Amino acid sequence: MASTPPPPPPPAPPAGTLPVLAGRGLVKRFGDVAAVAGVDIDAWAGSSVALTGPSGSGKSTLLHLLAGILAPDDGGVWLSGERIDRLGERQRSAIRTRRFGFVFQQGFLLPELSAAENVALPLMLAGTPRRDAVDAARRWFAPLGLQGLERRRPGELSGGQAQRVAIARALVGQPEVLFADEPTAALDTAAGAQTVDLLLRAATEVGAAVVVVTHDPDVADRCDRQLDLRDGRLVGAPGMPEGAPAGAWAGIGR
Repeated sequence: MASTPPPPPPPAPPAGTLPVLAGRGLVKRFGDVAAVAGVDIDAWAGSSVALTGPSGSGKSTLLHLLAGILAPDDGGVWLSGERIDRLGERQRSAIRTRRFGFVFQQGFLLPELSAAENVALPLMLAGTPRRDAVDAARRWFAPLGLQGLERRRPGELSGGQAQRVAIARALVGQPEVLFADEPTAALDTAAGAQTVDLLLRAATEVGAAVVVVTHDPDVADRCDRQLDLRDGRLVGAPGMPEGAPAGAWAGIGR
């Protein structure tokens, strides 16, 4: 059987409108089940997109494909015009450390580190000296309503505070893309609304594209766009963010 030809790179729209992250024809199979079945998706700098749908619809798998955690069986992923899904694991790991930020449901803060040290961790892993990394981390505490909590350990923080520390950690390196997988699922309604608002505002200020997986319609409504997945496929025809050229990225969801 002839091999499937590789997908073409995303078409180039006019200057200044290129998505920072683009997936084309993404497919991921687990045995006989296609968790993601031919998805096209774009994310623009300074804009947010929510991936919604029932459990098992492929939302988290799609996020993992876009983030280089999983490799697609078909299709490709481009970051700032560079194809990244064909890179080796070491190169993809470097991209995840230096160019991506991540916020997960539980935060995954290290209990033995202070809040400031947790935020500084990505910078230290990228080679920044500890003192410089912690100084940079501390600058995120006031904008996220965390001033005075820099020395606290994760066990001394509320759930909302801990998640805001995780947001600061995701943004301290000024990533090109911020991935958030159910970032408010462990929080009550009020804390969740405050947390997602802070996340989106802070990511916009650093110019990051934001990809959010969520079951929460309130979280999805706060994002610029919503893409609904069912059985690994996008449903409907989602719109583009303000300023995107009409027709330049036709085919999303087809």
